[in-house]
Amino acid sequence: MSEEAPKAETAVRMVQAVALKRLATEGGFAVDERTGDKMIQALQGIVDALEARWSALQAFGQAPPMSDTATAKWVSDVMVKTASDERGLLTQLTQAKAELPTYIEAIKLAQRNYRSQDGETGTTLRRYRAEQA
Repeated sequence: MSEEAPKAETAVRMVQAVALKRLATEGGFAVDERTGDKMIQALQGIVDALEARWSALQAFGQAPPMSDTATAKWVSDVMVKTASDERGLLTQLTQAKAELPTYIEAIKLAQRNYRSQDGETGTTLRRYRAEQA
C-alpha cells in the first residue's frame, strides 16, 4: 500500500468529524440528552485517558534501550518507525486526540438540536390537538 493511502484515510476521518459537526450545526443531526451524555462521557473518557498517559505514550516514539549490536539497533529503529509511521500507534492516538473533541462538540450541538426539535414537535402536537377538539 502506498504512503498516500494512510494520509488519505486520515484526511477522510477528519473530514467526517468536521462534516458531523457541520451537520449538527445545520440542524441535520439530533440526539436526545441521555444518549448524547453517554456518547460524550465515552469519548471524553478516551480523551482523558490519552491526556493522563500522554507522556508515557511518547516513549513509543523513542528508541527503546537495547544493546549496541547492529541487530538491536535495527530492531530499535523498526520499533520507533512502526510506532510513528502513518499507521503507527502514536500517529493514530495523536489523530484521535485531535479529532475526538470535534465529535464531542458535534454531539453537544446535536443535543441542542434535539431539545429544539422536541419543543417544536410538542408545540405542533398541542396545536393539532387544539384544532381537533
